[in-house]
Amino acid sequence: MPICYHCGTEVSESFHCTKCGQSYCSLHKDPIDHECNIVIESLNFRPQQVSHTVPSYNAPTQVIPQSVSQSTMQDGVIRGTSDGSYTWYRQEQAVPEDAFDPDSGISFKGIFLAHKSELTHFLIAGIIIYVIGIISFYTSIGSAYFWTLFILAGFYVTAFLFHELGHRQVAVHFKLQTKFRLLTYGLLMTLISLGRFALPGAVVVLGLDKISRKTGLCKAAGPFVNLVYGSILFLISFIIPKAFYPLNFIFCIGSYLNFMLGSFNMIPFGILDGQNIWKWKKKVYFGLIGSLLPLLIVTMLIINSSISLDLYLP
Repeated sequence: MPICYHCGTEVSESFHCTKCGQSYCSLHKDPIDHECNIVIESLNFRPQQVSHTVPSYNAPTQVIPQSVSQSTMQDGVIRGTSDGSYTWYRQEQAVPEDAFDPDSGISFKGIFLAHKSELTHFLIAGIIIYVIGIISFYTSIGSAYFWTLFILAGFYVTAFLFHELGHRQVAVHFKLQTKFRLLTYGLLMTLISLGRFALPGAVVVLGLDKISRKTGLCKAAGPFVNLVYGSILFLISFIIPKAFYPLNFIFCIGSYLNFMLGSFNMIPFGILDGQNIWKWKKKVYFGLIGSLLPLLIVTMLIINSSISLDLYLP
């Protein structure tokens, strides 16, 4: 049975890389996922003499004799063989115990106020989304039910923050270093688009360097929280008596915001959660998207049609 050159997993179907000439599993078939350039570099390496010296930790690539015990290698760092005598591997760089501390020496690119407290980042992101939410909803609601703007903006903020907290808490469960951080590019896009692209920040998790159960669950937590939170709001919208209209209708809109955010993040593209969930386990992906999309469509139809009058008006 074929074996993935990157992770060593036996697979029923392998994918051949034309650049490095090796075969990989479905998770590592793309050059970026199996570090193709490094593999090519290792295969072109030809040692001049056998060295029995244990390589220094800071070296990016090393060669060691096969006679050295496999226990000296970390799991998942073996990449392949350069000839019959040597095993080439890449030594992963250790993450400091508190990488988010200003004295850690870690530089976070693209993060605004990188070493400020997590609470500061949450507050700034929450305030930005709340203000943008009020402005956005005012254009559609107006002053007739002005008080509802503050509730809708609250649902808008909590949909985003609960989504990110879902990622964060699962990462904490796996004992990974994680914090919510403002993204410089995301802040600019959020402000320029006035909330149409609402991503002022995101949870940064250190240690998710490959597609695994840990990565998949961390990524799936965000959309799952939106699914649960949105479902609760949708249920409450029917429990609230019609005499309290438009409060019941506002809860329906709040559920729609959650289903929309969760569904959007399930798109299997770029930095969105859906890409990693799709690569990890397609059953989980279809389970989430199969729950979010129908609810999104139902709430959207209710909000934008006369159905809402029958459901919520006294």
